[in-house]
Amino acid sequence: MGGNTFGKNFRVTTFGESHGEGLGCVIDGCPSGLVISKDIIQAALNRRRPGVSIDGQNNAAVTSRKENDEVEILSGIFEGKTTGTPIALLVRNTSQHSNDYNNLKDTFRPGHADYTYDVKYGGNRDYRGGGRSSGRETVARVAAGAVAMELLKQKGISITAYTIKAAGVEATKRDFSQIEKNALRAPDNDAAEKMIKKIQGLREAGDSAGGIIECTVTGCPAGLGNPVFEKLDAELSKAVMSIGAIKGIEFGDGFACADSFGSTNNDAMHTENGKPVFDTNHCGGILGGISNGNSIVFRAAVKPVPSIFKEQNTVCKKDGAYEDTKLKIQGRHDICLCPRIVPVIEAMTALVLADFIQTDF
Repeated sequence: MGGNTFGKNFRVTTFGESHGEGLGCVIDGCPSGLVISKDIIQAALNRRRPGVSIDGQNNAAVTSRKENDEVEILSGIFEGKTTGTPIALLVRNTSQHSNDYNNLKDTFRPGHADYTYDVKYGGNRDYRGGGRSSGRETVARVAAGAVAMELLKQKGISITAYTIKAAGVEATKRDFSQIEKNALRAPDNDAAEKMIKKIQGLREAGDSAGGIIECTVTGCPAGLGNPVFEKLDAELSKAVMSIGAIKGIEFGDGFACADSFGSTNNDAMHTENGKPVFDTNHCGGILGGISNGNSIVFRAAVKPVPSIFKEQNTVCKKDGAYEDTKLKIQGRHDICLCPRIVPVIEAMTALVLADFIQTDF
């Protein structure tokens, strides 16, 4: 299986399956002397892990699977600092209920990668929890992203993602102080309360919901990125779209640009203290594939969780042939992925920026 390594200069390879022994990553290209601790990585993993909400109460949006997601640092960090050698991080699985997936060995879940994995790898796939295609694979990304975040902090770069829409309910405020104070990680506590009520109803009905995550990067200097095939927005798109549940991405005004005009969509400029400043940010902080010094802003569409508790039509494989069948999924599953994808999007954004920082600055 190829495609498990991301980045060129700050390079990350992830490994592991949802119901295997564990998941982890190897980071190559991290400079020596970066102050990093187990606590920093663990704090990032705690934001992604399943089982509890932000306030420690049951969260209708997320799975009841409880994992401590305790990170083990195997190499590359000595006495609290990176050594410049490969950093190996491991998170062991401790709460697998693999028997919940026995009926999926030869039956393909609608909306999942079961069928495509089966075709690509000749039927040799780990069907327990989706194996490598499971959302649990993102634990390794978040661990690596925590290291990248510390590198970016040295440059004054900050990354904040948050839910702006879930279950059809949209946030009307962007109060970052509220993001970690509600179950959806929304910058609007009032909207979050409405979101969770809708999601609770979907859970009771055996259904699921999607949403939209917005991400804002501040402190990014102008000049980050490359023209043509390695544009900053192109690399960010690749990173975010590599997350299993993401089905779309837009920067700045995004698709709204199609209904705009040059006179209103262009970001006019003026000088302040001899430096150029943009009056607006319709482009989302990136022009020609290169950062312009404004905040980088993008939004990602999160699809509804495909593991729903309603009976669905699908197919199964029997003696090498496909047959029609029906499937009602068992086990423990998220209802809305938005709050748990927030730290994953932050991590993937950090990996892209750390990769560019190593060469551009």
